[in-house]
Amino acid sequence: MSADSRQRLDPAIRDALLVAALLALVTGLQLVTDPAGPWGSMHALYRRLYYAPVLYAGFVFGRRGGTAAGIAAAVLLGLESHIALGGLLQEGGETLYEAGTLVVLGSLFGWLKDLAETKTADLRIVSTQLERAYSKLEERALQLSSVQEYTQAILRSITAGVITLGPDGSIVTANPAAERLLGQPESDLVPRRIQAVLADDGGLDGDVSRVLSGRLPRLVKELKLVTRSGRVLHVQVSVSRMRDASGRILGAVVTLEDISEIKALTDQLIRSDRLAAMGELTAGVAHEVRNPLGIIRASVQLIEDSQNDWERVTEATSVIKQEIDRLDRVIKALLDFGRPSAPSFRAVRVADVLDDVVLFTRRFARQAQVNISYEVPPDTPHVRADPDQMKQVFVNLISNAVQAMEDRGGTISIDARAEGGFVAIRVEDDGPGIPERDLPKIFDPFYSTKDDGTGLGLTMVHRIVDEHDGYIEVASREGEGTSFTVYFPIATETEA
Repeated sequence: MSADSRQRLDPAIRDALLVAALLALVTGLQLVTDPAGPWGSMHALYRRLYYAPVLYAGFVFGRRGGTAAGIAAAVLLGLESHIALGGLLQEGGETLYEAGTLVVLGSLFGWLKDLAETKTADLRIVSTQLERAYSKLEERALQLSSVQEYTQAILRSITAGVITLGPDGSIVTANPAAERLLGQPESDLVPRRIQAVLADDGGLDGDVSRVLSGRLPRLVKELKLVTRSGRVLHVQVSVSRMRDASGRILGAVVTLEDISEIKALTDQLIRSDRLAAMGELTAGVAHEVRNPLGIIRASVQLIEDSQNDWERVTEATSVIKQEIDRLDRVIKALLDFGRPSAPSFRAVRVADVLDDVVLFTRRFARQAQVNISYEVPPDTPHVRADPDQMKQVFVNLISNAVQAMEDRGGTISIDARAEGGFVAIRVEDDGPGIPERDLPKIFDPFYSTKDDGTGLGLTMVHRIVDEHDGYIEVASREGEGTSFTVYFPIATETEA
């Protein structure tokens, strides 16, 4: 056995020896005292001293030690009684009762000591677990505090305005960039709705309601906002729902990106492009007008030289009429391009527009052996548009597709779907397609692959879509067909 083990056992050995010594001492006192002598009263007192080592053993060694000490004391008491009194049953069995009491008290006191130690051990375990849990909780709190500070630092640093909204659409927080954009501190914004903090919210509050209600999963669009101070803002707005880990909707996040400067630069570029386009228009008009004028001049000379030959006169006048009609088409298209009528916006049902467009173009398509099919889901939202100009867009697209397939026939498919605040309407054909080198130029003025085309049809389409705050996409592969997808903004609840 090592020295450490001996040191750990020494206190127990000392306690055991102390208990044994006390039992021996009490027994010795009992034996040297004569119950019938002058010190007989002390004999009964000494007997009570057996309780001291028994209780001590129970306190030190627990139930086993207390029981063992009680049994040892009972045996010694029995021996002493047998010697001094002649047996355990003397004195009315009091000695036997005393012996049993010593065993019971030793066992009971030891059991109480074991129970107390068990409770103490359990409390130590619980205390240790609580300390560990508190330590983890404190660590987690520090982590959460650090994450919160980090998140707040990000929100303070980004240039975009970030506003969080509750499930009812009221403002909960606003970062410094949002305060600067709206011209109000966060304390004045909370807990009001966006509509209440702006002079004109451009329908943003209604968009937020649609996102919160689940009618739109997310919304990204450009808006013009007017603050309470009268400042006009052009912003890129993004609205998305906030959810917790269980999927419960907590509210929404609105980001506002100020694009006023970008808008101003874009307008300036558009003006520059318009000037450049005017130069192209001038050159195009000169080219388109010069040719018919030359043909008309030659026809007039032919009439002068006809010498009353009515056949030649009729032929020449027919050519003159054709060229005048051609000039009229060019001038009309040019006027429509240069001075388009202002759109009259309202909520428009997409199916109604496509019904009319297909009615207009189906006969023309059948003559070219082209079939038109279209499908609009009944839950397609209304769009914000001028219905007449919208029809002009799709008549033009379908006419172009029919003309591209007039020598081979084919199918034009039209469908519609809601997509991120817009309704996307696709016109797809299985015609010859557009060469990849021509795709970047199809919206340019006076660019046409048809001999009798003015080259202003798709330019007009692009302009109309732009004026509707929409956009248009084109995809084509030679030999496989072409698809135009036009995006019109969804009408607000007020408009619908």
